[in-house]
Amino acid sequence: MAHHDHDHGHAPHAHESHAQPGHAHEGHAHGDARDPLGNPVDLARYLERLESPERAEWQRPDDVVAALKLRPGDRVCDVGAGPGYFTLRLARAVGPSGKVFAIEAEPRMVDVLHARLAQAGLTNVEAVLATDGAGLPPELVDRVLIVNAYHHFVAGVAYLRALAGLLRPGGTLVNVDFHGGDLPMGPPPELKVSRERFLECAEAAGLRFVGEESFLPYQYFVSLAPA
Repeated sequence: MAHHDHDHGHAPHAHESHAQPGHAHEGHAHGDARDPLGNPVDLARYLERLESPERAEWQRPDDVVAALKLRPGDRVCDVGAGPGYFTLRLARAVGPSGKVFAIEAEPRMVDVLHARLAQAGLTNVEAVLATDGAGLPPELVDRVLIVNAYHHFVAGVAYLRALAGLLRPGGTLVNVDFHGGDLPMGPPPELKVSRERFLECAEAAGLRFVGEESFLPYQYFVSLAPA
């Protein structure tokens, strides 16, 4: 089970949330068998939950991407890309002249992502397998997006600091995760990283708060920049 001290967690993967350690996009799937990364062994069932219409209603992925204010040609790092729930949307937002680096720790998810990119005809995405639990984009980026994944980081503060160091001037890191307390979606309260706790981690990583969105019903959306 994950410890939520500043420098503990699991490898970034899947924008997803499972019961242990993490949170289920379709509620708390406590009965699922898990692999060492915490992903359900039944990948097909898991993907169905990740991309269900019900999730879109509260995750509001198009609004999240719009709030990033991306421009054609931007470079974006999608941490915990999973099967591409946000990656494909980001790739379309930055256009053919832009680039998305999809960081993922689960090889099965990378395979699914590659298949979906090919099906969508998107060639501006580079998948980065985070075999060390903390993959990084190979070049500077304008945005880093982390959704429902911070609690998976092997070295939370250190990884945030490394990501911040790869932001271009004017670039921001955005973290989207569940509010504390018991909610209809998300992990049990004891497994969450609250907004306040994440901001403490971000400050320790050399990041400063620069903005916030409030349109998500169950999650906070905070933007940060290097201090």
